[in-house]
Amino acid sequence: MAPEDGVHRGGHAELLARHRAVMPDWLALYYDQPIELACAQGRRVTDREGNTYLDFFAGILTNAIGYDVAEISDAVRAQLDTGVLHSSTLYLIRAQVELAEKIATLSGIPDAKVFFTNSGTEANETALMLATGYRRSDQVLALRNSYHGRSFASMAVTGNRGWSASSLSPLKVSWVHGGYRYRSPFKDFSDADYIKACVADLREVIETTTAGDVACLLAEPIQGVGGFATPPDGLFAAFKEVLDEYGILLISDEVQTGWGRTGEHFWGIQAHGVTPDAMTFAKGLGNGLAIGGVVARGDLMDSISANSISTFGGNPVSTAGALATLDYLLDHDLQANAAKMGDLLGHGLRTIAEDRPAVGDVRGKGLMVGIELVGPAGEPDPKAAAAVLEGSRERGLLVGKGGLYGNVIRLAPPMTVTEDEVVEALGILGDVL
Repeated sequence: MAPEDGVHRGGHAELLARHRAVMPDWLALYYDQPIELACAQGRRVTDREGNTYLDFFAGILTNAIGYDVAEISDAVRAQLDTGVLHSSTLYLIRAQVELAEKIATLSGIPDAKVFFTNSGTEANETALMLATGYRRSDQVLALRNSYHGRSFASMAVTGNRGWSASSLSPLKVSWVHGGYRYRSPFKDFSDADYIKACVADLREVIETTTAGDVACLLAEPIQGVGGFATPPDGLFAAFKEVLDEYGILLISDEVQTGWGRTGEHFWGIQAHGVTPDAMTFAKGLGNGLAIGGVVARGDLMDSISANSISTFGGNPVSTAGALATLDYLLDHDLQANAAKMGDLLGHGLRTIAEDRPAVGDVRGKGLMVGIELVGPAGEPDPKAAAAVLEGSRERGLLVGKGGLYGNVIRLAPPMTVTEDEVVEALGILGDVL
């Protein structure tokens, strides 16, 4: 980098050099010239050099309410003022109990109990531990194109080569079709025939690659890192009929689909008319605070016979902030806003796509919308996605990128997003595309 470039980039260039010196090479950064976010309010963030952006990725769907929300900040400050930032779960934590009570009720799972962790990865690890112990089996079913975390077991059930750093695994995993319809061999089937084909595949996988006593199927209702791939409604209800024949548990990974983000339901799995045995959650619950967890049937949650705690999971600060976040989300009916703004965003993108052949697919629900970019023959075009990512930032809009081939633009703004902001984003995306 030339000296004048360093001066022009100011703090970003210096911080990037320091980052590269001490942080792992595999720690991904967005943009050719990565940016540092210095302050934020509402749905807008400002970088260290004074550039302001409309944020349509929300810290990877984590800032569900937006930035600088008084109710959440006040709850965190009130806890800080007590002097008790941490106590460990060896002591009663009032906010933790109150939060668990609300989540158990909202889950719809009978006799539900809740265990808190620090992230979605930890939540999925816990769910896998519960299922394999309960079923006394290390066999697990997962969906192709899935993502469940970066730890040893959660990576093992991640069906995306770009996020699987090792072939080593503590589990025996079998992969089934269903999540990523756009490039599925069943792509052109009707919804009903697509579901039938995926169910037939599930049954064949169980009968040919397992001993039958499988622990669970872990699945995202909408595949997040996989590019917001969205199967037809009813798929997981049909799956569960087969799973029930074998006593296999169904675990819904709601890390990205939870808290009403899909608009039509509070949990993504509800679109399929089925109640899972357990759900994992994280991200939007803390609006930026580190929190995740599992909500499961009481008998499943209580099945662990050894001692087990989480030192930081469900700590006083994170649960106080999460409780305020959940209350705000419910009090302001942000699920309804996600449905309304999601319809506006999806319709606008489909209109834009009509005369832009580079857009192969627009999909998702509510405020989880993916734009799959393709080449002339319909092949994945990751370079186009990278160009849209950069071009959007240059015009003042932050978006995400993902998909099995890195060719999907991911849009997931805070659930408080307004109509004017959606229209603004559509204008930018229309120009960039």
